[in-house]
Amino acid sequence: MANHQRVDEIYSDFSLGSPAEYAAFLKAHARALMPLEKLAQPDSPRLPQLVEDLAVLGEALPEPLAAEAGVSEAFRWGALYALEGSRLGGAMLERRVAPGLPRAYLKAGHHNGSWIAFQQALDAAADGGGQEWIDSAVQGAEAAFALFAAGAAAERLNNG
Repeated sequence: MANHQRVDEIYSDFSLGSPAEYAAFLKAHARALMPLEKLAQPDSPRLPQLVEDLAVLGEALPEPLAAEAGVSEAFRWGALYALEGSRLGGAMLERRVAPGLPRAYLKAGHHNGSWIAFQQALDAAADGGGQEWIDSAVQGAEAAFALFAAGAAAERLNNG
């Protein structure tokens, strides 16, 4: 919860009403999303929509951040939880994007029932894993939040 709040606060500094700030917001997300989608293997990746939005803004993908390699299945599920949860926040943020700016990435939310289905799949994956599985999943979620925070920091540094 604290990691989630911290990331929300970091990204609240980006203005979604300015094309340049919105592009920086998308690039910050891209820095984290590229390694996270490779690690977490979501059923519906959002990188294509993010690339589309950046192209509309005349921007290319930035360099991705490095993610942990050789992680456990529980760690992967934890990262996937944070990644899929970010779709919920995207739907809220999409309303703050200025008219005329692309929104494909933020509109790539959950379809009817897909968040509940994901939570059920997560519960099934965790079933019988015990505390060690839960601890590893929490570490995966924390690593995902850390990547999103690092993406914002890298983009701010780049645009210093």
